[in-house]
Amino acid sequence: MGAAGADPSTFAAARIDWKETPEAHVFKADVPGLKKEEVKVEVEDGRILQISGERSKEQEEKNDKWHRVERSRGKFLRRFRLPENAKLDQIKAAMEDGVLTVTVPKEEVKKPEVKAIDISG
Repeated sequence: MGAAGADPSTFAAARIDWKETPEAHVFKADVPGLKKEEVKVEVEDGRILQISGERSKEQEEKNDKWHRVERSRGKFLRRFRLPENAKLDQIKAAMEDGVLTVTVPKEEVKKPEVKAIDISG
């Protein structure tokens, strides 16, 4: 059995890009044909970003004859361990044209202060 007890043949992998900008970690997931109500974005165990969803099967009519079924359907679940500098309380998610974008702002890394020390003598 595949993930979460699902039949692996119905388990659809969402393709996800993760890039880091100076301000944030940005995740983009292709979720064509899904409504935002069918997708979940969660943070669990402190630093694990979890993106999941389910593409339901099309209603089959008794008289329908399928010639080809290629579009993936079923559940998908992806997990990413967020780095220490992620601002977990400011995560935002938006969906547009079948692409889910999750933005995780980063803490500003404070530059260590350099203090000049006078050399006597």
